[in-house]
Order: sequence, then structure tokens, then C-alpha cells
Amino acid sequence: MIDEISQRLLDRASPLRIHLLGVAGSGMSGLAALLLEMGHQVSGSDRVTSGETERLQRMGLEFSSPHSREAVSGVELVVYSSAIGGDNVAMVAAAEAGVACIRRAECLAAILHTRKGIIVSGTHGKTTTSAMCAHVLKKSARAVSHYVGAEIPVLGANAHWDEESDHLVAEGDESDGTLSLYRPSHAIVLNIEEEHLDFYDGIEEIVEVFRRLLEQTSRKVIYCVESGVARELCREYPDSISYGWDEADFVASQVVEGRGVISFTVSRRGEKLGRVELGIPGRHNVLNALASIALADDLGVDFTLVARALSSFAGAKRRFESVYLSSRYHLIDDYGHHPTEIAATLETARSLNPNRLVVIFQPHRYSRTQRLAEEFGSALQEADLVFVTDVYPASESPIEGVSGKTVVEAVERKGDVRCIYHEDLATAHHVVGNILEPGDLLLTLGAGNVHESGRRIADDLALLDALRGEFDESEMEMKLYESMRRHTTMLTGGPAQFWVEPRTFSAFSRAVEFFKERGIPVRVVGRGSNLLVRDGGIRGAVIHPAKGEFGEVKIEDDKLIAGVGARFKKVASAAESAGLGDFAWMEGIPGNVGGGLRMNAGAMGWETFDQVISVTFLDEDGEIRTRSRAEIEAFYRSVPELHHNYALQAVFQGSPSPGAEIRKKMEESRTHRRQSQPLAASAGCIFKNPDSIGAGQLIDELGMKGRRVGKAEVSFEHGNFIVNRGKAEAGDVLQLIEEIQTEAMDRRGIELQTEIQVLGEDEVSF
Repeated sequence: MIDEISQRLLDRASPLRIHLLGVAGSGMSGLAALLLEMGHQVSGSDRVTSGETERLQRMGLEFSSPHSREAVSGVELVVYSSAIGGDNVAMVAAAEAGVACIRRAECLAAILHTRKGIIVSGTHGKTTTSAMCAHVLKKSARAVSHYVGAEIPVLGANAHWDEESDHLVAEGDESDGTLSLYRPSHAIVLNIEEEHLDFYDGIEEIVEVFRRLLEQTSRKVIYCVESGVARELCREYPDSISYGWDEADFVASQVVEGRGVISFTVSRRGEKLGRVELGIPGRHNVLNALASIALADDLGVDFTLVARALSSFAGAKRRFESVYLSSRYHLIDDYGHHPTEIAATLETARSLNPNRLVVIFQPHRYSRTQRLAEEFGSALQEADLVFVTDVYPASESPIEGVSGKTVVEAVERKGDVRCIYHEDLATAHHVVGNILEPGDLLLTLGAGNVHESGRRIADDLALLDALRGEFDESEMEMKLYESMRRHTTMLTGGPAQFWVEPRTFSAFSRAVEFFKERGIPVRVVGRGSNLLVRDGGIRGAVIHPAKGEFGEVKIEDDKLIAGVGARFKKVASAAESAGLGDFAWMEGIPGNVGGGLRMNAGAMGWETFDQVISVTFLDEDGEIRTRSRAEIEAFYRSVPELHHNYALQAVFQGSPSPGAEIRKKMEESRTHRRQSQPLAASAGCIFKNPDSIGAGQLIDELGMKGRRVGKAEVSFEHGNFIVNRGKAEAGDVLQLIEEIQTEAMDRRGIELQTEIQVLGEDEVSF
């Protein structure tokens, strides 16, 4: 059947109508490109759209989503990926209509048989090596078609059909036994190891598939002597060409690793050919380059042209791909998901001399994780810090007792590398991005979607590095994904996307301007004593003015000047030391000056604005202004002026008082707080007091003290407090608030309004 299809594919006078199921995948999208450039009428469908489907549509692909019976109406051939099951609606419709349905590899074999095929095979390294081979031939003025399993910037696309070419370079997938379909002129064998054990029973079956490929190779077998299994198999074939570090036809020596490149000397059967500087790092890539050199030599390409081509090779997407590089951080993504690949990738990463090598590893398939756990544990020892997510299942069902934790336990058995299990990939970038330090190299590893974590961190680091460029280090501290649990008295909440701590009023103003110019929302958070942050965290910038000018407290005669970051306890203590009365009530307020101003906080019969003389703030126009108390409206728990402007500093009026009197009032304030408020973590009073009754008394009368949701509990000491009994989620607190409000309305007809400020998003969105 493959030969028959090959003949039809060459008949440009009668183009075929072909439909591809799963066309958004890298392998299927490459087939679509080849078939379109061969002149056929190609349609395709998938569950999702992608950049590849959009590019193919510009080439002429008729794309539809999702799969449907109508999509295969009138087609002559259906090609399906391994992800498509037999119950797919389009597959069923095609079978009912008598349309031929073939696998991706069968279609590739049919295309390959129309040319002199060059198959690059092996357990790992296929994409990079096939891309190298195609690039070398193209740069050496040889017409060549190619089919590679990833986006290749230097080639322009993952697949291309050149009508003038005699050769087609393609990577051959051994995962499902279809490698034996190909009849190439050249077969390159990079390595043979135990892999895809969900399909094979063991190494013997894998070797047999490679053997069939080699028996069907018409011209030359090229193989790496560093792979013992490949060496034993391939040397049986006459006129085979070997490469490696020594005792091979093509040998690399005098290897010198640089930052991002690697150079070496090439010898052919003892004859020195010359020096090569490879445009990508890694000793494993030296071996891959030798494969392309051996191929080019057999095809009669001059070594000088080969060396020149390799110096400009930039690698494939997700193959040690540099995602972000600055003077502080380097982020690299790699597709490696087999222990041998991981070991080679980590060795290459180490050659870049980072301060720390931090890894996010996403295991791929349960069966591989189970069988190769110990090998993973050994390979990951080269890192300084490893985060392991849960398994990317691909098409597999879970295996009981197998998870990302299986790898973590293996790492711990093999050495002392710190290894952390973070099951949820959707939030892994928050944890990892927050712990990154200048000089770190972050490597995302795996064949699933782990690269999404690295790219999110890269995008946000780029903005943070741009912000750093605007300031001296003494003016500001900044981090990604700072946990708001550390900055709220309730000890709940997700991360802040950008966490910024300015030291001066000027730095605060410029930071606000920086973010607003880029359309990034800005929130200002102090001690977080009247705040509940949702579990999804706060998108945008959170500015925390706590140190430097913001934390200063000064006394001038009978006036006290305090930055908004100063805690009320510090203000009360400074006033006591200076002999100023009227500040003792602040000792019982857990927050800081900024929050007290915004909410007009109060206690013991006092409110913040009872003593305010003036407030200095950053207004909406970016100007720093000072307004007197007479110019500011202040209400019970609300100061409208500060809902859209940012307070920076306040001046308070005090009056001289005897020290004994001040100390007495301070102790009364402490005692009142101890007796009336719970000691457990809380956000202060949750509800405003209704006109008819205190909120705490109402909740007590409703019998809701002690009511729990998760680890959030209505306090027994004070009904208007919800306390955190240990790692409560913000969602628990919000549900408890809703239950209280519902009971108050249903049973007493009273609408309880929250006093605390609720910020952020329910689910992760950044």
C-alpha cells in the first residue's frame, strides 16, 4: 500500500485530497507542510488551534476544529496521529465511506520512498541531528527536503519539500515499531536504549526494530560507537561508518567548551580534517555533529563547507533552547525526558558555570517513570535544586503508586541534592520564580508542557529586569511571585506577580509610573492586617512601602511624623519615649500607618484622623502632594481620598503627657486587645458594625462561634474575627464569610458588610 501511495504522491497532474487527524501536533503539521508543497489538497482537524495550524492555513491547509464527520467528506486518504483513537468521529466516518486510513509513519514512509531517504534514528537526539544534517546539506548548496520533529529556526520550518532535491532527511520514530516501515538510502543510528517500554517488552524487541531498518537501508549505515547496543548491532553491516571519541571512522578530539558554543577537531580514519566550532553547547552535540559530518562526507560535501554550516547551527525549539538571558538570570528549556538525555543536558548546563543549577522536571509517562526511576534519580544529581511535578501522562492511564514523588524519592536515595515535589505544574513557576537568585540557571526539562512554566517566569523576569534598570539597588528590592501568606496577618493568599519594596518616596512614584505606563495594575499593601488575598494571588504589581523613608518615625515638638510603613506599635512607642500622649490607643492596632489612614482605623474611642494634621501622598497624576486634615474627608472605616491616591507619610498631633499616664494607657490598650481579640492569625474585624447591633454580638447570638470551613474558624473569643487554625485557604475564609452573611440575612434580616479588603483572583491566571 505504501508503494501505491508513493506513486500517487508523485502524480502532480492528479493531486490527492488528504485529511490529517491531529494536524496541530509537530509530527502531523510537518506532514501537512510536505503534502501541501507537493501540490496536494490538504485539510486537517484537531481539538485545538496553534501557531502551526495558522501557518499551515496560510500555505493552503483547510483547517477545522474539533474533529467531525464532515471534515473527511470526499477525501481520498486519511492520515492519523498516535493520539487519535479508533472511536474518533472522523475515523469512523472515513471507515464507513471506505476511505483508506493510514498512520503518520506510513504516510512519511510513502513520501520518503519518493526520494533518497536519510533516516535519523535513536532513542534520543534525533531532532537535533536531523536538523543538523538538513542544515549542513542546505548550506553546502545541496537541494534537500526535510522532516524534523520540532520547529527549527535555521531551517525556517519543521518540514519542507524541495522539488529539485534528491534527498529527504527525516527523523524516524521508534516508539511504536514503525521505524521498520522505512527503506532509506542512509540510516543514522545515534543510540539504542531501553525506552517506550509501554510498547516494547525489553531491549531485544527494540533492537529488532532497528535491525529491520538497517536491513532495508540501501547505501550506508552511520552509527555512534559510544552507544554499546548501537555499536554491537551496526558493525555487523558492511561498509558502515562509525563515529565517536576514539576507535571510529570519524573522531572528535581537543574539545573546548565555551559559553554557549563548543569546538573540536575532526579526524577521518586518522586524517585530520580540521576544526569545527559548533553553534550550540554540549559534548553530546559534538557526537550529533559528527553524524552529520559523516553523512556529508559520504555524499561528497567538502569539509570546509560542513564546518562553516555547523558554526551557524542554532538548534531546535525545546532542545537546550535559551528562553531568557540577562546579566542576572539564564533560563533554558529542553525536551529531555529520558535519563541519558537528562544527564547530557545537565552536563551541558553545568559547562555554562552558573552559581546554581535549578531544575523543574516533569516526568513523561507513568510507565517510564516506574521503570527508570532509579536512573532519573542518578541523572538529576548534577543539579543543585530540583523541583519535580506530577507525571505528564501522554496517552497512558495512571499506575497506582507512581507519581512525580517516585522520582523525588529516587533522587533522595541517590545523593544529597535537594529535591522538592510540587505536584501542580500550574503553580510550579510561582515557587521556582520566587526562589531564583542572581547567577542562577533555570532549566525546564520534560516532553510534556513543562516549558510553559519557564516561559511564564521568563516573561515576568524580563519586566522585572527592565524595572531594575531604572533604579539603584539601594532604592528598591523586588521579587517575582512573593507569597502573600508572608505579608498578611491572616496568613493566607496566593502570590503577588511582581513584589516591589521601595525605600524612598521618589522610588515609589517612579515604580508606580513604570507599571502604569505598561498597563500593569498596581496595589499597595502594608502589613496586611485588614486584608484577605484570594488563593489565585494578585495579578500585577504589589508595592510594599515598609522600609527606608516609609518606616521612619520622627518627633518634632508636639508633632509626630510617620511613614506609611511604620507600624502603629512603633508610633505608640516613639510617642511614649518623647512624652507625647494621645497615641497609646495605637498600641492595640496590629497594622501600620498606611492601612490605618486608608481605613481610618480606630480603637479605645479614637480614630486615626482624630490626630492627623496632614497627609503626603502620590496623586493620580504622579505628583507628590501634601494636604491638610481640613482638605480630607474621613468617615467610619473609609477615607475616599485614599482609595485612588497613595499615602506616603502623615503628620499627627500629640500633646505632652506625664510618662506614668502614658504607660498606664498603653497597658490598658494591650490588656483590652488581649481580652477582646484572639491570639490566632486573623485579619482583624471581618464585618462593619450594623446600626442596630455589633457584628460580633450578632454572630454570637446566631450561634456561629466555632463554625469552621477547612482550617478557617469563627473565633470563640470574638465573633467578628475569623482565625486561621493552620494553613487555611482564602477560599475557606470567603466561604465562611458568605455563610455568616447568609445566616444574618435569613434569620435577622441584617445585611453584614465586610470591613476587610479582599484582593486578588480565585484561580491562578499568571
